[in-house]
Amino acid sequence: MPASVVPPSHDHGPGTAPTGRLPAVMLMAGSCLPVLGAVLLAPVLPRMQDHFADVPGSAALVPVVLTVPALSLALLAPFAGMIVDRLGRKRLLIIATVLYALFGTAPLWLDSLHAILVSRVLVGVAEAAIMTACTTLIGDYYSGELRDRYLALQTMCASVSATLFFVLGGVLGAADWRAPFWLYAVGLLLAPLMARTLPTPLPAKQDGAAAALPRSPFPVRRMAGICLLTVFGAVVFYTVPVEMAYLLDDLGTDSTSTIGAVTAVASAATVLGSVLFTRFTPDRRPRLPALLALCAAGFLLMGLADSLPLLIAGAVVNCVGTGLLLPSLVTRAMSLLDFADRGRGMGLWTAAFFLGEFLCPLVLLAGKGPAGGLAPAVALLGAAAGGLAAALLLAARGPAPAGSPEGAQQ
Repeated sequence: MPASVVPPSHDHGPGTAPTGRLPAVMLMAGSCLPVLGAVLLAPVLPRMQDHFADVPGSAALVPVVLTVPALSLALLAPFAGMIVDRLGRKRLLIIATVLYALFGTAPLWLDSLHAILVSRVLVGVAEAAIMTACTTLIGDYYSGELRDRYLALQTMCASVSATLFFVLGGVLGAADWRAPFWLYAVGLLLAPLMARTLPTPLPAKQDGAAAALPRSPFPVRRMAGICLLTVFGAVVFYTVPVEMAYLLDDLGTDSTSTIGAVTAVASAATVLGSVLFTRFTPDRRPRLPALLALCAAGFLLMGLADSLPLLIAGAVVNCVGTGLLLPSLVTRAMSLLDFADRGRGMGLWTAAFFLGEFLCPLVLLAGKGPAGGLAPAVALLGAAAGGLAAALLLAARGPAPAGSPEGAQQ
């Protein structure tokens, strides 16, 4: 971790705060595991398709092997959040990390495509618990600006690891389409380290007067607002990594090296946005309307681009915006939650984010027809992001309903 990003370890928050930086490293590593499931297999899908060519429906089933964990994660994260609050964050994280390794490596010895699909669904179940527990533990261990920095670092690690896992998947897949599944065994290495280095979190100590007050009810309406914004934010976040290869192809660029280079530049821009987030103090950070407007500007440039440099420029602008947007959304959601509700709340937020990831290609596919192509559909998404930014800005000037997205972003 860059020393400029990782804050001093002595500044800690509520509960039992960890000492040193190794616990934070474990939480960042755990947060990368769902990213592994999302991109690792993309390079080997064609070879997997050839292997199962005789299986009825394989043309549809093989791509689902890549996407179904994200759908499982989106559907099950709220339940994982409730279990986190009841069973305990650390215990669930360790159990889920072991199960992640077992389910993730199962295709190494499974010969049935349908059995592999079942194993991938179970990977998504484990990912839901891992992602929810890691984010919740960051909220438990740290507070204030320190917590915000670690949540931004979580975004940075996910962006960097996505590029790394894509490359590793391609390298391993050159030998055999099953080979990338061996990387899921990393969970067996992480689980004992998590058990040893992560302290059991405890709620923050309260004085007598505060302890006597009844616990605040779960902020249903305000969480609903931020979760709705997060679904849209995730669609915005994943548009560039999911659609960039197709946009390049539309411009006549089909070189895999060029596609890889442009994807790496976009990923670096996302990391830059996350670094910028850590540089702003809480009272000087750009508000959500400004961040959505920045993402919208990038989409409009991409949608109107008639040359490779303009497309790359639009992608960089957009990805700097998404690198700022994601930690802004998660820190806002975290600020609404008390210790006892943090697992449930972050489960809902995680579900909203991965639901947006799953919907991203479907949204753009639905927009291609009316817009007349992928690039105009991206521009249309940019217009939608700009419209939402304007709506949030107008709502911020006056009182907004507590459950609305407008109220959630204030």
